Amino acid sequence: MPPSTPLVTFVVIPVISVFNLGKRYGRTVAVDDVSLEVFEGEIFGLIGPNGAGKTTTMECVEGNRVPDKGTISVLGLDPRRDANTLRQRIGVQHQEAHLQKRIKVWEAVDLWRSLYTRVVDSDTLLARLGLESKRDSWFMNLSGGQKQRLFIALALIHEPEVVFLDELTTGLDPQARRAIWGLVTGIRDRGTTVFLTTHLMEEAERLCDRVAIIEHGRLIEVGTPDDLVQKHCPERTVVFTSDDSNVGGRMQALGPVERADGGEVGAVAEGGAATYTIRGAGDDFVTDVINIIAREGIRVRGFRTEIPTLEDVFLKLTGHGIRD
Repeated sequence: MPPSTPLVTFVVIPVISVFNLGKRYGRTVAVDDVSLEVFEGEIFGLIGPNGAGKTTTMECVEGNRVPDKGTISVLGLDPRRDANTLRQRIGVQHQEAHLQKRIKVWEAVDLWRSLYTRVVDSDTLLARLGLESKRDSWFMNLSGGQKQRLFIALALIHEPEVVFLDELTTGLDPQARRAIWGLVTGIRDRGTTVFLTTHLMEEAERLCDRVAIIEHGRLIEVGTPDDLVQKHCPERTVVFTSDDSNVGGRMQALGPVERADGGEVGAVAEGGAATYTIRGAGDDFVTDVINIIAREGIRVRGFRTEIPTLEDVFLKLTGHGIRD
């Protein structure tokens, strides 16, 4: 018999490892026993409302703030003890970042280049971030989105292995926000691990491979956006309009059918049409609704589905909205 092939086991080592992190400001507990891991090549989001402890957690991980308890490892280094070494390997964009009003874009980039032993080509980086035409512009004349792109450029000037982005798109208009999202995805696609904070649930769903929900300084759930929605808010809703009679009876195999105007489900509404809502769980629920509508020959004028989101998950887990 041929010799058996040895079983090869691959161990995934986290790029960032945080264990029992705690931080107080007087009597206020900002971070309370937080533990998390971030793996190479992913976009990991720490999400929650303003004041939840996101920025404090990130600053402790970066080494910019001293925790009261817990252990932190970033790229196998201690952020405080190995600060100088780690600074050459990570990029940081701060939530409240500012530059001198009359510093030009190229001057800011040159200044940041002087801080590192290994740097990328400045012109290539500015072009990749859409700032080549703003090279000679003063910082104060840049738009909000252009300023944020410049801060990303400064965080990437030394080609870091991990980049930290804190509330990167807060205050930007939708167009600028989506442009930044494209840049962040591009950073990940080029092999850089991204650790970001945000209180915008749409942003987290669009960008993050995994998220950790933090509230009052404590982590309450960790997982992929899809997994969290499936776990905590599995219900799907179908809303459709029809002028057929006895819609409820013909759809009863899927459960109770509600009519928007409060009338009898089996009757025809004034004007000849009514809007119906039916709820259920599972990946096949919407398909089942469509199949029964087709089988019963129900004439449908309008049809839409309502799928839960991360914001629904947050509301269910905490009892209040994300922007409270």
